[in-house]
Amino acid sequence: MTTPQHNVTPDYATPDNVTPATDWWRDAVIYQVYPRSFADGNGDGMGDLAGIRSRLPYLRDLGVDAVWLSPFYASPQADGGYDVADYRAIDPMFGTLPDAEAIIGDAHDLGLRIIVDIVPNHCSDQHEWFRRAAAEGPGSVLRERFHFRKGRGQNGELPPNDWESLFGGPAWTRLPDGEWYLHLFAPEQPDFNWEHPAVQDEFRSILRFWLDLGVDGFRVDVAHGMVKAPGLPDIGHGEQARLVGSQVLPFFDQDGVHAIYRTWRTVLDEYTADTDVRIAVAEAWAPTAERTALYLRPDELHQAFNFHYLNTGWDAVELRKVIDESLDAMRPVGAPATWVLSNHDVVRHRTRLGGGLDRARAAALLMLALPGSAYLYQGEELGLPEVTDLPDDVRQDPSFFRANGQDGLRDGCRVPLPWSGAEPPYGFGPGGSWLPQPADWAPLTVEAQTGDPDSTLELYRTALGLRRTHPGLGAGDAVEWLDAPDGVLAFRRPGGLVCTANTTGAPVTLPERPGRMLVSSRPASSLPPSSPAASSLAPASVPSSSSSSSSSSSPLPPSLLSPSPAAPSYLENTESDDSVACGFVIAADTTIWWEE
Repeated sequence: MTTPQHNVTPDYATPDNVTPATDWWRDAVIYQVYPRSFADGNGDGMGDLAGIRSRLPYLRDLGVDAVWLSPFYASPQADGGYDVADYRAIDPMFGTLPDAEAIIGDAHDLGLRIIVDIVPNHCSDQHEWFRRAAAEGPGSVLRERFHFRKGRGQNGELPPNDWESLFGGPAWTRLPDGEWYLHLFAPEQPDFNWEHPAVQDEFRSILRFWLDLGVDGFRVDVAHGMVKAPGLPDIGHGEQARLVGSQVLPFFDQDGVHAIYRTWRTVLDEYTADTDVRIAVAEAWAPTAERTALYLRPDELHQAFNFHYLNTGWDAVELRKVIDESLDAMRPVGAPATWVLSNHDVVRHRTRLGGGLDRARAAALLMLALPGSAYLYQGEELGLPEVTDLPDDVRQDPSFFRANGQDGLRDGCRVPLPWSGAEPPYGFGPGGSWLPQPADWAPLTVEAQTGDPDSTLELYRTALGLRRTHPGLGAGDAVEWLDAPDGVLAFRRPGGLVCTANTTGAPVTLPERPGRMLVSSRPASSLPPSSPAASSLAPASVPSSSSSSSSSSSPLPPSLLSPSPAAPSYLENTESDDSVACGFVIAADTTIWWEE
């Protein structure tokens, strides 16, 4: 027999060991919004701040704790907004500064925190500093705020070193006056020289600007990249982008970055009140979990993305190894581990892991059972796959147009979200969508999934509700591994929760039932009608505790704002005692939470 459906709205009282408000970030579930693709509020086909604001109640009712907004600053959009021309202004395509302030205020009213991207490694070539530096020519004092160098070769016709852009091609571009400037990404993204005090002063000022507006923290883009090795030495070989996060490189993860973050922590702590800690999250690609942990010492940043976990396949042995390494590395610095499966730069995990939707759901439930903080990428709660067949003429990823860098296919995870309706643009906005949406996404819309107890959206709502209230989930720094068959992960969390995950492609028999089943990643409708597990389900129905009120800016239909009142409230498994005596079969690609 296999496993029953997932939906559970828990009836636990608030546990005594709930994470204190001052440590909210230690077990927070943080939802990434990619503004271009979340929701369009003005009908131009491009997501914007008005669209985000109108859907904040959806995020509240999903059960997340904070919202991370990818860049919305003034930008020529050479790299989706990660080429910033003005860090204190909003790009008109997204709205205005009052729109940003309204999002922060509305989010706080809804009990959500707001984290914004900050991009300190590089700016846009349209940033005032760089435009003046380029115009003033060699000898300009503004060129000292970037990495300008003379070229090699008889007439300076060769780049100053052999560094490659992560988007492909040389990491150097030559200006007509003969000097070269460094850009680890697109030529439109010149790298700052963080040895210059003006750069350091400017970014501390930018932090204060947004903290004064009420943001709760920052996601630090390319946090490992600001400091370069002295002398900018050659690497000696190509294909350098493939080494990021696995090898020592002279332009990434240099020890000097830690002095920068100690000054940033001082700024963040200036704004921290008793229950209002302001945090910073590092996008830090480092060769080992131990190197990543250095960014999280008590006087530096608060969290770092766990790319080692993201890059691990659906394999029990490898997952257990990376979970142990992650927890072991974070424990000495007192930082929480973080867990992430998808983001705006990688193939969506439903596609990347193989195995389809069942595996994606199982991976999500496993991730949410681990101790620490979890990051969700918009649309994963809908079970969206990667869009792999976008025509070349609609692609906008800059690395798509260059050679030998990243795969150039990041547009596939950035296709706008489907909200409602039977055809594109699925309620994204009245003006179409900037990237085409697949014609078969109607069953994946928020509207279609809301209230369906078998849907991926309701699975996430259920799991996040349990995670917030069950004493065996959330913060912590360890798991207790349990004996399990090959291919199965089984661990206990303090507070009476056991998680089992079958990573194999076939059913596996557990030696005994771990406890009372709380939630399963496998929906009941996927089981044969004659299955005892399917036929024994009789979950109760109770009204949802979620409010369906919307923000004042642009109301949504109630069906898009909260779980259906008909969603099951709890699961009582009524299988016979015979299944306990002879073991319990867990289906392929299935994760189950149990209460002891």
